[in-house]
Amino acid sequence: MSSTPFPVSADQRYFESYEVGGVVRFGSVEVTQEEIIAFGTRFDPQSFHVDPEAARQSPFGGLIASGWHTAGLMMRLLTDHYLSSVAAMGSPGIDELRWLAPVRPGDRLSLRVTVREAVPSRSKPDRGLIRSFIEVLNQNEVVVMTLVAMLLVGRRPA
Repeated sequence: MSSTPFPVSADQRYFESYEVGGVVRFGSVEVTQEEIIAFGTRFDPQSFHVDPEAARQSPFGGLIASGWHTAGLMMRLLTDHYLSSVAAMGSPGIDELRWLAPVRPGDRLSLRVTVREAVPSRSKPDRGLIRSFIEVLNQNEVVVMTLVAMLLVGRRPA
């Protein structure tokens, strides 16, 4: 997998660093059977997330990760590689979350993130809102999940 690093390190990343149209690629994280079962058992105990034998009889033909597990893995990669370590101010939410393909044990996930919009706040001039289109890809370049994340990011100090 090729990696396009963010042009500015996380400790130098402010609202102004997120350029509309900019695309970065990073990752990866391996998905293990043990993690799939542990997450599924605790948070999404459907048979195709927790029981390999029952999962073989499911429409998926085998064990798959919960979509929420995939979202958690995406968030870890996003935090490690995309968010500012000095100016991230949380998120008011996400839009358009889609799970497009199953994530299976042994898959390696990576992210491709495109900045769609960067709007300075009118009411709070110390920050802005970044809308990013996030694609989660497996090792075969299959897009398994997409979403639009909204991120509040502090503006560069004067």
